[in-house]
Amino acid sequence: MSMTRRTIVKGLAATPLAGVAGGLLAPGTAHAATLDPSRYRLTSRDSNGHGRFADLTAGLAAKLPTVDAATVVADTNRSADRLTGAPSTSEAFQTGFAWDPDDQQVPYWIPQGVTTSADAYGNGLYPEGGANKVVLVSWYFETDTDADPEDEYALDKGMRLTFVDHNTPAAPAYRHVLLVEPVRAGSGAYSFAPVRKHAGGIMWYGDLLYVVDTFKGLRIFDLRTLFTVATAEKDVCGLHTDGRYYGYGYQYVLPQSHAYDNAGTWLRYSAIGLDRASSPDSLVIGEYSLSGAVDYDEPGDPYNGSTRPTNTTPKVVRWALDHTDRHPASLTATEAVTVAQQKIQGVVSRTTKHYLSASAGPSAKGTLRTFTSGANSASTVADLAIGCEDLSFHSSGASGWAYGESVIWNVSEYTGARYVYAVRADGS
Repeated sequence: MSMTRRTIVKGLAATPLAGVAGGLLAPGTAHAATLDPSRYRLTSRDSNGHGRFADLTAGLAAKLPTVDAATVVADTNRSADRLTGAPSTSEAFQTGFAWDPDDQQVPYWIPQGVTTSADAYGNGLYPEGGANKVVLVSWYFETDTDADPEDEYALDKGMRLTFVDHNTPAAPAYRHVLLVEPVRAGSGAYSFAPVRKHAGGIMWYGDLLYVVDTFKGLRIFDLRTLFTVATAEKDVCGLHTDGRYYGYGYQYVLPQSHAYDNAGTWLRYSAIGLDRASSPDSLVIGEYSLSGAVDYDEPGDPYNGSTRPTNTTPKVVRWALDHTDRHPASLTATEAVTVAQQKIQGVVSRTTKHYLSASAGPSAKGTLRTFTSGANSASTVADLAIGCEDLSFHSSGASGWAYGESVIWNVSEYTGARYVYAVRADGS
């Protein structure tokens, strides 16, 4: 969640409370509907104000060593703790891990998005033809970590991505990398800048990582191209005065390679999920709302798009994907439905069946809920951990990395109670 969606409770250790979570709206106020999907459109963008992403990345590649995601997975430098039982208030637990003590307690890096190599390829292994079982988690930097109006941390370091080697579930290991946007420095030299966005949801498809940009659309990162940078300067990102490149102390940076900007009716890109059960594969976007009505007047970045919607009930919107190049097959949505659900933090779909994670603040359990396209409300599948965030569906049909039944991954955000775990999709 961002500061525009809640006040962060600094250093709060989450504890379970009894009660109903998830904020289900009464059907009478839901205004649930199947919407005209043609209202929701994207526009493809291969450049920013500094030039084409491909040219900027090529310029950096002439200056910096280039590696791929498989190299990063093989170069972990932190150890996670395997979970032997359900974390926090979650039910139907299958597997998972907790971060090391530093990442459990750091107040300014907050985990949000989750996806796995079971999203990347149907057999669950990465790279294509490889054998790695990998979990990816996104984090955003929060400068204001308590309830007062002043920032505790002046420098916003943007977004980072964690590569988790899950080949040995008893001993998962990981490494953080910085997400960046390629730019040119004032001198004209090739450089990169932090991506100061929320990173609320991520989706891995082939070699591409999709990251939601709440007000704007989708940012794409190509996992075949990361750069190795110097690590001595912890507060420098990009080309420094000493002629070296830094990424706030991280050894690797991952540059943005493309973008899909919202071009139709306004839509809040809060969460993203992959649907491999649809034909063709598709991505779905879910909207967060605090009260069950999406507030398009909320302070923050201006929305992209041409039309302010008249129906503010949260929506799930689908776009078809092209498995050959891993980009959207069409820039026009193929499905749009409303759902009477507050505080949607994650979404995944299996054709017309949609799963949602719904949060309930720092001291009450989250819930995994499901609804069918066109239904006016969602039903509970299982409880999730306090502070539940993004979702990722992991099919039992993933031949290289499968569980006895399909599971759904979730990540929780609050300090001292940060878990990455999978629950059985049927709630059993």
